[in-house]
Amino acid sequence: MFAYKLDDDIELKPLSMEHTGALYSLTDKSRERLREWLPWVDNVTEETHTVQFIKNAIRQAADNGGFTAGIWVKGELAGVIGFHEIDWHNRTVGIGYWLGKVHEGQGIMSSACRALVDYALIDLDLNRVEIRCATSNHRSRGVPERLGFVLEGIIRQAEKLPLGYVNHAVYGMLQSEWKLLR
Repeated sequence: MFAYKLDDDIELKPLSMEHTGALYSLTDKSRERLREWLPWVDNVTEETHTVQFIKNAIRQAADNGGFTAGIWVKGELAGVIGFHEIDWHNRTVGIGYWLGKVHEGQGIMSSACRALVDYALIDLDLNRVEIRCATSNHRSRGVPERLGFVLEGIIRQAEKLPLGYVNHAVYGMLQSEWKLLR
């Protein structure tokens, strides 16, 4: 995936090693908010952890298993979005994302997610995209709901976070449904 402009102010760019400092800084500034919903945040305590994350993202892209992009707003890193490992046999993929607190509530993630769903279901010709969110993470759940995803079910105690287990809402979108919504 190449850099992709969502509008005049927002751009998606695959993460590269040159983004290490900006990504670590954004993670660190957003730590308290992110740790409510993401299990990895407490394990990112120095820039070398971010280096490893970016190396893994680059390797995944090279292996045709998906990609991870930074979300840039007016030239500033605002968050991250990407495909979890693409299941090429079943033609499915999950999308994960997060934004720094200062960028929440502006429609940025819905736009970024729309672009990735389009890329997955149209350009890559996948059949299904899935998004999982903690049931109590209403901002995150709003993204697939705004995009027309179907709530397929709740997985109880699906993930252990620093504050305890959370249930996951599972949302799905099929290629045939997306083509009707476009």
